Amino acid sequence: MYAWTGGDRPSDVGVGAKALVEQGFTAFKMNGTPEMQIVDSHRKVDEAVARVAEAREAVGPDVGIAIDFHGRVHRPMAKALLRELEPYHPMFVEEPVAPEHLPSLKHIATGLGYPIATGERLHTRFQFRDLLAEGMVDIVQPDLSHCGGISEGMKIASLASCHDVALAPHCPLGPLTLAASLHVDAVNHNAFIQEQSMGIHYNRDNDVLDYLVDKSALTIKDGFCEIPQGPGLGVEIDETFVEERAKVGHRWRNPVWTHEDGSIAEW
Repeated sequence: MYAWTGGDRPSDVGVGAKALVEQGFTAFKMNGTPEMQIVDSHRKVDEAVARVAEAREAVGPDVGIAIDFHGRVHRPMAKALLRELEPYHPMFVEEPVAPEHLPSLKHIATGLGYPIATGERLHTRFQFRDLLAEGMVDIVQPDLSHCGGISEGMKIASLASCHDVALAPHCPLGPLTLAASLHVDAVNHNAFIQEQSMGIHYNRDNDVLDYLVDKSALTIKDGFCEIPQGPGLGVEIDETFVEERAKVGHRWRNPVWTHEDGSIAEW
């Protein structure tokens, strides 16, 4: 398993990263950069690299650092940023460009000494097909809540395996998606790490395990989670708690970010 450190606009990542390692995690993910214009100052690149350098210094050489660009970086700036991160040996860089611009990966990421990951906003095996055939990605990240569930996720995982590409399901969501992802991981040899959102900065009023009757079903110990056992996905939802939270409700939408000139920025 890996955990998150920092928020949407990352800062003080070193302290958070060190705390995760002390909890037993051997890998974590951080946002690489806040908003970035299609062509921006090199200062933004330097700031992003400095944050990764801070994290690497805090945790040492043996901890995996995943860096999420969140599609915020456009091709002209991604070329510089991807290469300047190389000395810090990322475990992977995620969504270096928005999904609409994935064909540019073969131009901006060729020759890098670390893996490129993407896929949380791709919804069928057909969208992954061309990406894999062109050799543009090293790790696929389908989200079982968005890509068609376990069946489609299994097909995507098998397709990735045919291209010697790793699987790391996207899952900043609740316990059902996490349990389903773990079961998909368990039967695909190319699965190498699992995202989860316990303690993430979005969880303000309750956390992932609060929705379970038996919270030990998804306990993370020393950075690992056992595959849930028992009927179905191996987890039982606390329906009373779900009903209580449903009374509060929410209508979550992506935040609207803008650049200094007022133009829309990728969140």
